[in-house]
Amino acid sequence: MIKCITAILSLLVLSQLVAEPITLPLWPEGVPEKPDFKSQPEEDVKKDDGIRRVSHVSQPSLTVYKAPNANGTAVLICPGGGYNILAIEHEGTQVADYLNTIGITGIVLKYRVPRRDPDKPWEAPLADAQRAMSIIRKNADEWGIKQDRVGILGFSAGGNLCVMTALHSQADERPNFMVPIYPAYLTVDKNDFQLRPEILVTKDAPPACLIHAGDDRITASGSALIYLEYKKLGIPAELHIYSSGGHGFGMKTGQTPVNQWHLRVGEWLKDNGWAK
Repeated sequence: MIKCITAILSLLVLSQLVAEPITLPLWPEGVPEKPDFKSQPEEDVKKDDGIRRVSHVSQPSLTVYKAPNANGTAVLICPGGGYNILAIEHEGTQVADYLNTIGITGIVLKYRVPRRDPDKPWEAPLADAQRAMSIIRKNADEWGIKQDRVGILGFSAGGNLCVMTALHSQADERPNFMVPIYPAYLTVDKNDFQLRPEILVTKDAPPACLIHAGDDRITASGSALIYLEYKKLGIPAELHIYSSGGHGFGMKTGQTPVNQWHLRVGEWLKDNGWAK
């Protein structure tokens, strides 16, 4: 009985420590859309597979999940979905929950989908991610974040967005580290061994931890090629390619090594001083 009461009291204390999430619009004065763009009502879709999907995002936002014992690090989380929908839970809010357990503030980015430009599907989302990074740093003191400890993490299309934000941003928008997880759209069509022209790693690229499954329908070569570009330039990077796991595993539970990817990322973050 005493143990039961103690456990209940501990849960009550923890619930008081966890702050309510903060949601902010990215473009309060108007989203920079093309004049001919016609928006549709945002829709929340949950199918039989249990995956929650958000579609028709025309008012992008960020939601801040503060860690109870924050250490000053924050991670902008970019859910995947082919730049058409957002897998907002197992590639979004559940990741923030895990990051909170290691002292990191998780910030879920709801970026614009579906694609505005078929040839450059990352264009509008990239503007959203850059804007989000800038907002995070402007509010760093209020949110208990250190401006030089803001990273980015993303899945599939969100992994592509993660890479694009790290490689194509000004200093105030550039993350201090990146974690692309089964990133998509990195290699040229019909050639798994050549990066796309826009995926250009320079000396300004931040440290990276890349996660992929070898049997992913989206080739793991893209992650390996980025790692090799990092090695050429002497930039710190870590690469995990699991033998199996497929695509879209996110924070799904399971007994295979790929379901422990978040622990490997946590170790990398701790090893580099970004997590407890």
